[in-house]
Amino acid sequence: MIWRDSSGRTLADYPHPSVAVDVALLTVADDRLCVLLHEGRALPGTFLRIDETLRAAALRVLRDKAGVTGEEPRQLAVFDDPERDDRGRVLSVAHVDLVPAERLDGPLTPVDDLPPLAFDHTAIVDAAVAWARDAYAALPDPRGLVGPDFTLLELQRVHEAVLGAPLPKDTFRRRMQEHLIDTGTLSRGSVGKPARVFRRAPREYA
Repeated sequence: MIWRDSSGRTLADYPHPSVAVDVALLTVADDRLCVLLHEGRALPGTFLRIDETLRAAALRVLRDKAGVTGEEPRQLAVFDDPERDDRGRVLSVAHVDLVPAERLDGPLTPVDDLPPLAFDHTAIVDAAVAWARDAYAALPDPRGLVGPDFTLLELQRVHEAVLGAPLPKDTFRRRMQEHLIDTGTLSRGSVGKPARVFRRAPREYA
């Protein structure tokens, strides 16, 4: 049985906007917050297939256009400006993830030095950066960019890169201390006095 509304129209009688899935894949490289761009001008993305979920489409984007597997990008926002895509009516369900740089194999671009991007991808990157900075405002490296064990200096450098600003050393360390566990070991191979090594206390991270 074919569904019809009160005026007798079926679903086929209504406009069918296309749905894109675009992924802002962020990382820290050379002490700067960066984004992976596809062919240097757009975020990696695809069109949603009729038989797949948004999550499956986002994972397909990461696999096919970024060479990344094993991650779980999060839905960021829907971008629905009717004029956002000159090819036609296209909604973008934007996703975001923040991963260690060694997981990425494509060209990285600092978020504060973006070239002109296709469609409204600059706005998507801006929203992704805001998400990342909110995640890093209060908790120590919630996305694991610095690895499981780290010194306070390494932790601070990652936070400064994500937040895009220097942080007062003493204030930062006081704020992070309650969320950290001292491993009882010291760093090796660095110049100067060995530093204490910490790891994140178990809890639910962003």
